[in-house]
Amino acid sequence: MYYLISLLIIALDQWTKWLIVSKMDEGQSIKVIEELLYITSHRNRGAAWGILEGQMWFFYIVTVIVVVGIVYYMQKHAIGKPLFQISLALMLGGAIGNFIDRVFRKEVVDFINTYIFSYNFPIFNVADAALSVGVVLLLIYMYLDERMAKKEKMNGTI
Repeated sequence: MYYLISLLIIALDQWTKWLIVSKMDEGQSIKVIEELLYITSHRNRGAAWGILEGQMWFFYIVTVIVVVGIVYYMQKHAIGKPLFQISLALMLGGAIGNFIDRVFRKEVVDFINTYIFSYNFPIFNVADAALSVGVVLLLIYMYLDERMAKKEKMNGTI
């Protein structure tokens, strides 16, 4: 079931990117909520915030390693741990969504343009959002798991 979440993220990511590429010119922007949210057609040839621009082979290798690691953890360590599984599923879908862009477009299509407290946040996409939410959920899972382990240790020594 958790692989279905990954597939849904990939499908939504690729569909929204296809809409942007087919309906908008690069650099074109559509206001959704003034001074908060815009749909802006943008291309990224690097990682977050454009770092390592043009290093496609690096991204191919890293993404394959990350995907293999996520699948391994989903199969061996996350079974029966829904929060862990959801976090990994979101990260898997996000990683594959951007990987598809890098392989077929040689760039990543970004389009969600937000202004948070007047700060122009870097433009991102559905895959980026899934990756970010997955990482936050993973951190929450790790925190809760650590608390549970400490509680069990304390209960075992009393």
